[in-house]
Amino acid sequence: MGRDQQIPFVPGGALDDAPFGGAGRRGLPLEFAELLPLVADPAVTDVFASSEGVWADDGSALRKHALKLGERRVRELAVELVGAGGRHIDEASPCVDVRLGEGVRVHAVLSPVAVGGTQLSIRLPSGMRPSLAELERLGAFRAVPLQRIRSLVERRVNTLIVGAGGSGKTTLLAAMLGEVPPDERIVTIEDVAELRIEHPHVVALESRQANVEGAGEISLSRLVRESLRMRPDRLVLGECRGPEVRDLLMALNTGHDGGAGTLHANSLADVASRLEALGALAGLSQEAMGRQVASAIGAVVHVERVAGRRGVAAIGEVVMRGGHLEIVEAAEHA
Repeated sequence: MGRDQQIPFVPGGALDDAPFGGAGRRGLPLEFAELLPLVADPAVTDVFASSEGVWADDGSALRKHALKLGERRVRELAVELVGAGGRHIDEASPCVDVRLGEGVRVHAVLSPVAVGGTQLSIRLPSGMRPSLAELERLGAFRAVPLQRIRSLVERRVNTLIVGAGGSGKTTLLAAMLGEVPPDERIVTIEDVAELRIEHPHVVALESRQANVEGAGEISLSRLVRESLRMRPDRLVLGECRGPEVRDLLMALNTGHDGGAGTLHANSLADVASRLEALGALAGLSQEAMGRQVASAIGAVVHVERVAGRRGVAAIGEVVMRGGHLEIVEAAEHA
């Protein structure tokens, strides 16, 4: 039985009297318990819980909620939610990511690693799968025209989408992949599967944590290598944050055009140092990493969130200068 099938779900209508706006999300695990009214609200994108309080982001601002939970209850919620996702969290593995239902991501960190007490971070997917056209209607392409983004997909340019947390990287990536021709095969690789792509042929691979005996782990690096045997037309790494970036770059450098990934970076200027740090984790020197990136990545798209509004801020290109990697803003025709 699959992971999602093991989770008890709230039947449709069971939350009709809960105090949230709109129709609400359905199919949420019962383990959310006291947090259900918040995570069911379709306007909420993130919920954070600790013994210090509960906060929710409705897309415009992060606000503290009246709900109060003690440390013991937050820890119980962390254990229950992680268990519902088919993973385990304890003193030996105090930091865990899981996916619940249709793309809800739960990240938990137990104390004393979380100094002030157990921390729960819940990322909630939008109920819709916005296309590039819909993102344009929402104002995402004020700084960079939509056609420049669409052209990256059409020309099969290997693209890295960068931005801070909550800036819309995953949403933009999914919308871009929705533009891929229907006769192409997309293989996605994620630590926790979040990408919701409107496309008829998507193969989603998700890493796996080791079990309590320390066996059974399936890393992102291994999944990148496995994906190459699946004949992908588009190879996608949901988030570059470890040594698996080396495997992705090697794949993109061996003829797999049209690939993509995301990276946490606050600006184009920060991208080079972030990639060099990831390269170091994979045992690559700065120059070796720079040359791999320059050869593999054709465009860097920077997204940002300003005053609650998410959008594309700039498109950059990769250059090597004096043996050092740099990301510079691309000319408008690029």
